[in-house]
Amino acid sequence: MVVLILERVTPSLRGDLTRWLIQPKTGVFVGQVSARVRDLLWDRAVKGLRDGAGLMIHSDNTEQGFSIKSAGDTSKVMANFEGLTLPKTPKPL
Repeated sequence: MVVLILERVTPSLRGDLTRWLIQPKTGVFVGQVSARVRDLLWDRAVKGLRDGAGLMIHSDNTEQGFSIKSAGDTSKVMANFEGLTLPKTPKPL
């Protein structure tokens, strides 16, 4: 299972991703693809971010059962606490 969340990206990038994943809500993509396709989709998303941000959550053999990747300036920061990945709201500058 793959969940890809994009913020502030172009409609063309969102359109490209709907070829492989469904978009139940604007900027949220969900699907079941191979690891190779997942990585290629992530690379495509990162290249198309421009000023946007992206977060990908996918099934993995970890304690939590998933892994998280992020790129750009997301509204949440993923932090590792003793092997668990948890979201953290960054402090304003």
